[in-house]
Amino acid sequence: MQLTFYGVRGSVPTPGADYIRYGGNTACVHIELDDGSDIIIDAGTGIRELGQKLIAKDGDIHLLLTHNHWDHIQGFPFFAPIYQPQRNIFITPGQTTLAEHDNILKQMSGSYFPVPFSALQSNITLIPQPDDKLQWQIGQACIQRQKINHPGGGSAYSVSADGSKVVYITDNELYPPYKKNTDFLNWVEFARDADLVIHDAQYMLADMPGKSGWGHSVAEEAVKLSMACRAKRLALYSHDHMRTDDNVAAVEAQCQELVGIAEADLTLFAAAEGMSIAL
Repeated sequence: MQLTFYGVRGSVPTPGADYIRYGGNTACVHIELDDGSDIIIDAGTGIRELGQKLIAKDGDIHLLLTHNHWDHIQGFPFFAPIYQPQRNIFITPGQTTLAEHDNILKQMSGSYFPVPFSALQSNITLIPQPDDKLQWQIGQACIQRQKINHPGGGSAYSVSADGSKVVYITDNELYPPYKKNTDFLNWVEFARDADLVIHDAQYMLADMPGKSGWGHSVAEEAVKLSMACRAKRLALYSHDHMRTDDNVAAVEAQCQELVGIAEADLTLFAAAEGMSIAL
């Protein structure tokens, strides 16, 4: 399994000289299985660059969406494979509060976008899973999901294949002021013994309580979760769009201190565009 980050920012893209080290594109992660199968999680602006790589392949593409907020779907109209004749693309929507499974396509309609989704030449299939279905297969990969704590709802995903387990939990508030969909102990079980946890780390304790209820986690809490579930690695993800490269590096350093104090066997890093990990 090879995992590559194509977009790591939250909320909006962040171009400019202060955002080069970690990148300014919004959420998108690509997992290529050992058999060549392609699984993508989220379709933020990072998916555009990924599309340039995938047009050289002819296999099926499986896209797992966490939810329909703009920063998770806005790159889809620029994803080159959707314009390839006969290319098969399967999209699993997130468990949003309103079951708007086709919003990723509807953004390409009316006055929003010049090319309507009806003009796409690829074979796009939406696969909304029943709400009580928490596990299924994509080829050799076992996919599991869990509801996130986020305004409007959505899903986190676990992908287990090739002897490795990746857990993707973004736009998730571990300790929200509203009713939780999933509590901390359930997250611990969901991410248990993961080889890599990718978790929302948009805020720091200094941002609270001002941003409590906004649907994102404090980075220190993501560290606590990863240590509790005995994960091998933690990727801090969904970097706040206001944080420069130096700011993100400072968040990473502060979290590294927590790992050191706990003497935990956890490798921690801030996710960056182009970073690729063999699992």
